[in-house]
Amino acid sequence: MLTQLAEGNGPFAVDAERASGYRYSARAYLIQIKRTDGGLHLIDPIPFGPNHSLFQKLNLLWQNEEVILHASTQDLPCLRELGLNPNRLFDTELAGRIAGMPRVALGTLTESILDISLAKEHSAQDWSIRPLPDDWLTYAALDVELLVDLRDEIEKILEDKGKLSWAEEEFSAILTAPAAAKRVDPWRRTSGSHKLRKREELVVVRELWIKRDELARELDISQGRLLSDLAISTLAIASQVQPLTNKKQLEKALRPIGIRARWMEYCDLWVSAIEGALAIPTEELPPLKVKGDGLPHIKIWRERFPEKYIPLSHARARLADAAAERELPVEN
Repeated sequence: MLTQLAEGNGPFAVDAERASGYRYSARAYLIQIKRTDGGLHLIDPIPFGPNHSLFQKLNLLWQNEEVILHASTQDLPCLRELGLNPNRLFDTELAGRIAGMPRVALGTLTESILDISLAKEHSAQDWSIRPLPDDWLTYAALDVELLVDLRDEIEKILEDKGKLSWAEEEFSAILTAPAAAKRVDPWRRTSGSHKLRKREELVVVRELWIKRDELARELDISQGRLLSDLAISTLAIASQVQPLTNKKQLEKALRPIGIRARWMEYCDLWVSAIEGALAIPTEELPPLKVKGDGLPHIKIWRERFPEKYIPLSHARARLADAAAERELPVEN
C-alpha cells in the first residue's frame, strides 16, 4: 500500500469513519486513502494502534503533499491520535462555504459540481463492528473516490472568485489551531437539567453523570446507551419524591419515558450514585446556576442591555451585508 501511494502523484484524499453514538471514544475505525496513480486503500487501524510504524511511514509520505479532507475538524483529531498529522490541507467542505455554495455536504457538493450522486445510507453506522459488510466498504471507498476531482473543481471556483487565498489561510488556521479546552462541569449540559428546581436534584444528575462517564470510558460504549440524559434527569426529579434504592423502584420512575433494558444492566451502580448524592451535605451541593464566561444570549440583550443592543444590532446588520456581498456565510 505504501509503495503504491509513494508511486502516485498529487494530493492524498483521506476520510475516516468513527462509531459516534455507539462508542465512547472518537477513534477512527476505518481510514480511506486515495491518490492519483497510487490506488484507493481502506485501512483498519484498530489492529495497528496509535503511532504504529505503518502510520509513521504514511505520515512521512504525505508531509510535503496536500491532504484533502471533507469537514477536516471532524477527522483530524482521530487521525492525529494515530500519529497522522498533515502539514498541508484542503478542506472541501470549508472551501465550499467560502466559494458561496448554498449546501456543502459531501453528497450535495459532488452532485452539484460533478453531477454525481453519492449514497449516504451508511453514514451513521457502527463502524466498530467486525467484519464490516461489503456494501459499507463500498460506501466508504466512494467517500474518497471523487475527492480529488471535487477539490480541483472547487479550487477553480475559488480562483474565479478571488477567494483561493482566503481558503488557504483558513486551512492553515485549522492545522495550527490549539486543541479545544476541556469543559468545566460538563455534567451541567445534561439534557433535561433545565427542568430541575432544586440543588438536591442537580447533585443527583452530577453523580449519575460521573458514574456513567466512568463506566462508558471503561467499556468504550456511548454514554447514552448506558443511561440516557433524559433518564438521568428523570431519576434526579424522582429522587426527591420517592425512594430509589432498588431495580423495581428505578423501573417505576423510568417507566413514563420508556425503559431500555440496557439501562437496568448497571442498576446497582445507578442506585449507589443516587444514594451517594443524597448523602451529600446541603452546604456542599452544587449551585443551580453558575456564571458563564461567555457572552449573554443575544435574545436578552434588547431588554437587559439596551445601550449595547443598538450598536450590536448595527454591527450584525453590517456583518450580514458584508457576508452577502462576498457570498460567504456570516460565521465564516
